[in-house]
Amino acid sequence: MTQQVSPSIRILFGASTSLGPGKIALLEAIARCGSISAAAREMGMSYRRAWLLVEAMNQAFQQPVVLAAVGGKRGGGAKITPFAEDLLRRYRLIESKAAAAVGQELDALQRLLNTAG
Repeated sequence: MTQQVSPSIRILFGASTSLGPGKIALLEAIARCGSISAAAREMGMSYRRAWLLVEAMNQAFQQPVVLAAVGGKRGGGAKITPFAEDLLRRYRLIESKAAAAVGQELDALQRLLNTAG
């Protein structure tokens, strides 16, 4: 079985803020699930961890990335904002361009992998 080799992009904004695969996956899960708790369950993380990541992203950017509704008769929920949709698009574009730029090197690394076992 051949393993897929791909770059993993983490964008650092100064010393304490970053955007990487985990936060991006969380935003995509919130968009799919319509709630932070359902997204957290889907990803196998605690609600608290997911909430802290959402709060960190909402504070890091000029606009919020997730809007949460408090529970009630119809329950709560969450949705990503148009700003977050743009953030996701830009991140995936950076990821795609990076993979294309280092494609030959990735192929070379893949040939170096131990395929037995």
